[in-house]
Amino acid sequence: MTDPTKPTLLIVDGHSLAFRAFFALPVDTFQNREGQHTNGIHGFLSMFINLLKNEKPTHVAVAFDVSDKTFRKEVYPDYKEGRQETPSEFKGQIPLLKECLAAMNVTVLEKDGFEADDILATLARRGSEGGYDVLVCSGDRDSIQLVNERVTLLYPSVQGVSKLKRYDPPAVEERYGVPPEQYPDVAALVGEKADNLPGVPKVGEKTAVKWLTQFGSLDAILEGAESIKGVVGQNLRDHVEDVRRNRRLNRLLDDMDIPVELDALEIVAANDQAVRDIFSKLEFRSLLARVLEAMGGDADVPAEPQLEAPAVEELDASALGAWFTDPDRPVGVTVLMAAGLPTRLGLATADAAVEADWSDDVRDAVAGWFASPSPKVMCDAKTQVKALRRAGVEVRGLRYDALIAGWIARPAFPDKTLGHLVDRYLGERLPEADPNQLVPEQDGATPGQLSWYALRAADAVVAELPERARAVLDEIEMPTLIALADMEVAGVAVSHEKLSGFSSELGERIASIAEQAYAEIGHEVNLGSPKQLQQVLFEELDLPKTRKTKTGYTTDANALADLQVKTGHPFLAQLLTHREASKLKQIIDGLDQAIDDTGRIHTTYVQTGSQTGRLSSTDPNLQNIPVRTEESRRIRAAFEVGAGYETLLTADYSQIEMRIMAHLSGDPGLVEAFNAGEDLHRFVGAQVFGVAPEDVSSEMRSKVKAMSYGLVYGLSAFGLAKQLGIEQKEAKQLMLGYFERFGAVRDYLRASVEKAREDGYTETIFGRRRPFPDLTSPNRVLRENAERAALNAPIQGSAADIMKIALFRIHEDLRELDSRLLLQIHDEVVVEVAHGEWDQVEEIVRRGMGDAAALTVPLSVQVGHGADWNEAAH
Repeated sequence: MTDPTKPTLLIVDGHSLAFRAFFALPVDTFQNREGQHTNGIHGFLSMFINLLKNEKPTHVAVAFDVSDKTFRKEVYPDYKEGRQETPSEFKGQIPLLKECLAAMNVTVLEKDGFEADDILATLARRGSEGGYDVLVCSGDRDSIQLVNERVTLLYPSVQGVSKLKRYDPPAVEERYGVPPEQYPDVAALVGEKADNLPGVPKVGEKTAVKWLTQFGSLDAILEGAESIKGVVGQNLRDHVEDVRRNRRLNRLLDDMDIPVELDALEIVAANDQAVRDIFSKLEFRSLLARVLEAMGGDADVPAEPQLEAPAVEELDASALGAWFTDPDRPVGVTVLMAAGLPTRLGLATADAAVEADWSDDVRDAVAGWFASPSPKVMCDAKTQVKALRRAGVEVRGLRYDALIAGWIARPAFPDKTLGHLVDRYLGERLPEADPNQLVPEQDGATPGQLSWYALRAADAVVAELPERARAVLDEIEMPTLIALADMEVAGVAVSHEKLSGFSSELGERIASIAEQAYAEIGHEVNLGSPKQLQQVLFEELDLPKTRKTKTGYTTDANALADLQVKTGHPFLAQLLTHREASKLKQIIDGLDQAIDDTGRIHTTYVQTGSQTGRLSSTDPNLQNIPVRTEESRRIRAAFEVGAGYETLLTADYSQIEMRIMAHLSGDPGLVEAFNAGEDLHRFVGAQVFGVAPEDVSSEMRSKVKAMSYGLVYGLSAFGLAKQLGIEQKEAKQLMLGYFERFGAVRDYLRASVEKAREDGYTETIFGRRRPFPDLTSPNRVLRENAERAALNAPIQGSAADIMKIALFRIHEDLRELDSRLLLQIHDEVVVEVAHGEWDQVEEIVRRGMGDAAALTVPLSVQVGHGADWNEAAH
């Protein structure tokens, strides 16, 4: 530790520590509402605060690199070449970090043509000579040379910036076998990959230390190089100039002209308001009090004070039933579960929390309240609603799910836990037990307290939602959650015999394809090993190289398909067929394994898994089943009507995204085609190719269909040409012809991107927002990717909203019948129809889907029925 009687100077390598913090913290949970990533800033400041509290420096400064154009680069142009490109999520964080430090009244230093390490070296020398104890915090190993009796290096460990290794002279010598001032000599011999400084081949740290011990110095080693025997001796003689260059470059400059006196680095109180302003922008609520406390600010008046969770009262069934005195009072709810059933119940209002172990008596006491419209607030509600459903309790009146509200607010990077929401929106810490401790030092929040936090967090999130986004939460997502919970509990009947039989056939087919592939190259190979395939394709067969990756030339499906088109090599054809069959078998086996004891599959719908609002499914994933192939039909045939039911009903939307395009663009041609009930692609084909509708060939129709959907997804002429297998010139002419006749579509697409650029987000018909911060990015690739995504977001998002509205309306209308909603896949729903209820169910489904949105064109719904999903296709 430093001497408390002496002044202590702490100097920090800003870029080094911020970059390590970036990789130490999850990028997806640190992003403000404008879409700015903040994990590097948050991690750096947390580390910085801990340094101030633990080391108690009297003076502090943070040094930053200005650019990679330094004097070292002039000496050696390849210096630091080959480093991976800075992640796009890290960009923009350093200027904001500097703004935070300025608000904290921390001196920031940088100098053109030099590195932060040189600033550290200069301040370390000045400080040690001026009677200071000096602490250097850096993740650059070149800083080891600064260590002496007055200078200690604090080096991040492999765990990141949360743990720092202290290097004083004895610690350096113990670790590297040489005193600090000789570490650069070791590095000169060994080389430094991070700086792209190649060392002497076959010379590692042990050899370098042995030579330094034997000769005494690097100069002496080089002078006596002729006396060193063997391969390493010859390697040294061959690379003497590399070693000299390395030593020149890894020497840190300690005599820079830095226009700041050490006295000016004395720690002073932070600028409270400036810190609050920048932290409010970054949404660093829980970090605010810690920073103000560490920097001598007004930490006693935090922007949002930590409230103490109410003490929990244990109630029996009778008292619990009497607890619900006000039917209009919002109540937070948490259900603990085991094996999918409730085990304990926690309830909370704004000022009270109660709990009870689950029992039949407790169920009877609360069932009426759960089924009532009284407002309930939960966090990650669907799993809990399902547990209550299995226990015979229906949940109605679910007002908010805090996690879903957080996802509506931040669809790109939603918070994953209640703890994240409490931190972000309340500026507090959710009490959580450490899962890594056998006997945790701190108890986690109880179910009643979790309910209290969920209630408050949900209110805080909802208060920040724009009015229309709040309507998406209230009127679309919450009713959808209840429908999904019931669908997951119901599951769908699936035939093990059909799936296992198909899997066996595929296994035989895969083995046969593999044998044919081996015959093409004359030996066996692991067809699933990229490394072995690289050997076969690019060395044995000498095929044209694909795109280069870190592990060699790519063998992904797209690259191999292009290679097969170029070369026509039979091995590639067999390999691609083998991959398709293997992937299909994996899908089938996954479905078969998911069948439960009742013969049904219960998928889990992910409500917050996309930015557009589209649902996905997992365990098993039902959305990856191939579409419109013989194999897909065989898989769907295994999904059957369950015992006690008459038939399956399937219904899907026809061309819903193009109908939404017609509505949003108001294009007269598209609107006319849909309102007249014409074949859209035949109608458009007739316009684009200048022929009568009856003369539009199937090839023309396919081209127009690909183009119509491609334009919605920002497809370029190059992409369209590749997709259709035509010349780029023809593709461009197709697009020009399309826009000549459907100009309103072109105008809408252009205007929607520009509006998103101005607003920072897109919006669906119903008000769901999707942020697009990269629309103003200086990075062309990021900007163009954002533009393409912004084209489609309002259309795809509106389609998702419409599907959800249809879903929960159908679910609600089926409550009075025995029929039940089973699946929602893409734009399709599947209903299990009870005996004698077909007419009622068909009318409910057609009405629920057809009236889900009031567009300028009709929503066309196609309905089919059959004993299995394939037979019910339409």
